[in-house]
Amino acid sequence: QVQLVESGGGLVQPGGSLRLSCAVSGIIFSIYTMDWYRQAPGKQRELVASITSGGSTNYVDSVKGRFTISRDGAKNTMYLQMNSLKPEDTAVYYCNVYFAGFDYWGQGTQVTVSS
Repeated sequence: QVQLVESGGGLVQPGGSLRLSCAVSGIIFSIYTMDWYRQAPGKQRELVASITSGGSTNYVDSVKGRFTISRDGAKNTMYLQMNSLKPEDTAVYYCNVYFAGFDYWGQGTQVTVSS
């Protein structure tokens, strides 16, 4: 059974930082590309960042230079370090893996950037 559990969200002021975590179980974590998505109120879910099994990363333009995706195979955990946060980063953040023909999602963690 594949399970993804996000944590680390919260309320932060503009310019602040948060680190999200995604604990993964039920798959051989190290061999799959992992993704972070986010969904703001009234908007479609968007892909924020991806990391391959080899550690190659990609980011949506709006977060380049501010967010860093990483993974720890020993802990079966993926991270999203978010710096210089802006109000427009406010959203529910989800981790995702595509495995055996299915998309698996965590429950999401709320990030709110507000003064």
